[in-house]
Amino acid sequence: MGGGKRFAVLLCAEDSEYVKKRYGGYYGVFVEMLAEEGETWDVFRVANGEFPDDEQVDCFDGFVITGSCNDAHGNDAWICRLVSLLKKLDSLNKKVLGICFGHQVLSRALGGKTGRAITGWDIGVTTIHFSSSSSKLFSSLKIPTTLSIIECHRDEVRELPPKAEVIAWSEKTGVEMFRYGNHIMGIQGHPEYTKDILVHLIDRLSQRDFIADSYADDLKANMGKVEPDKDAWKKLCTSFLKGRL
Repeated sequence: MGGGKRFAVLLCAEDSEYVKKRYGGYYGVFVEMLAEEGETWDVFRVANGEFPDDEQVDCFDGFVITGSCNDAHGNDAWICRLVSLLKKLDSLNKKVLGICFGHQVLSRALGGKTGRAITGWDIGVTTIHFSSSSSKLFSSLKIPTTLSIIECHRDEVRELPPKAEVIAWSEKTGVEMFRYGNHIMGIQGHPEYTKDILVHLIDRLSQRDFIADSYADDLKANMGKVEPDKDAWKKLCTSFLKGRL
């Protein structure tokens, strides 16, 4: 592994036994998508109160904030502490990539607003549309103007932080992606997920009565119709995080 850069995953969810066994936890899923030769990747289980201290923060070139079962607009102690950390990362101009809950909590930390999505749950493979400015931003990557991504959320960014820019939207969600300066980017969908992980999550949501069994069955029946553009998302996320755009 050359380059010697160091990155941290801020893990905002508890790993299920299934994801632990099959993928090495959500940390393993992100490392699989984002890690390149020569890099060091660490994990901080922030949902369990495990945070980097000031000296550690300085050592990292970039941070990834994961999804979560919690609400980004909640005031759990660890979420408030995470908001403070994200403000600090912004002030240090650190590269930060937020995914799903991570996207929403980034928006909150920077002065935006999040809450329950007016359109309800968005679960499945969704087509997102890039803005014309983001097409220029990603021009070197030769990415098309639309991409498919796995979604699994019922909250959304309702109001962008000042100076942030929407760079992608979908039929259900007005802020699918945003950027803030050249160092922060949020993605509402899950570029790191496989369909296997999504099926596992759908089963967990129905078992916990978050969604109806009939809705879960419909979601699984329709899942084969569209494939997520995993390779394009990998290229986009790694290029952003590592300053290659």
